Amino acid sequence: MIVVPVKEGENIEKALKKFKRKFEKTGVVKELRNRQQFDKPSVIKRLKKEHAVYVQKLHQQED
Repeated sequence: MIVVPVKEGENIEKALKKFKRKFEKTGVVKELRNRQQFDKPSVIKRLKKEHAVYVQKLHQQED
């Protein structure tokens, strides 16, 4: 359960923004979308490998 303490006089939009951020960090929606279809383990492995190569290239460009 996500709890967002709201201070007295705090804007409701700010509280909603905090709630959305906390909810996004839990990864519920991401997991739900992943479970809607079955992906073969080989496909998942390949995608992870491609992502790792992409991230490594980004880090190399920064240096």
